[in-house]
Amino acid sequence: MSDPTPISKDDLKAAFKAFKKKLKLTRLDDESRLNYQPTSGDKTYQIVAITPPQQYPPKVWEELVKQGKLKAGKQGMYELLEE
Repeated sequence: MSDPTPISKDDLKAAFKAFKKKLKLTRLDDESRLNYQPTSGDKTYQIVAITPPQQYPPKVWEELVKQGKLKAGKQGMYELLEE
C-alpha cells in the first residue's frame, strides 16, 4: 500500500537536483582514473545509471520516473533522461 501523502514540488526539485549532482560527481570520479582519455573529446559516459541519494524515499524517485525525468533501471538504479 502506498503512502497517500503527496510529494511537494520542492521535494521533487531538490531530489532531482541531488540526483544530478551525485551523477555528475560519480562521473567525475570515474573520469579521474588514470585510464581516462581526455583528448578523445567524446562525451559518452561509461556511467549512465546510479543509485539515487538515500535521503529521499523511493516514492520520490518513482514520481520522477512518472514525470519522465528519470528512467528506472535494474537493482534500484536510475538513469537521467534530460541530457
